[in-house]
Amino acid sequence: MSFWKSLFGGGGGSAAPKGPAATAEYKGFAIAAEPFANGGQFQVAGTITKDVGGVVREHKYIRADTFGSREEAAKFSLMKAQQIIDQQGERMFG
Repeated sequence: MSFWKSLFGGGGGSAAPKGPAATAEYKGFAIAAEPFANGGQFQVAGTITKDVGGVVREHKYIRADTFGSREEAAKFSLMKAQQIIDQQGERMFG
């Protein structure tokens, strides 16, 4: 029975942390680092948002990079978001 509970999300077990692991502002963009657990590691991911002409635009990103801790993955997620902003700017929303 415990196999089925773990497979379908029932029972105890540690819950994944909720909310962004880190946030930052960069060149008018808001960044939320949101690494997620994947195979015993944490995968780089996050969201970049900006108010463009009165409309809040959002770009989600996931990268293949993984780290042993959520904090390390969050730090790299912020750096990766800054790189995306430098390379694409508001074009990432189009």
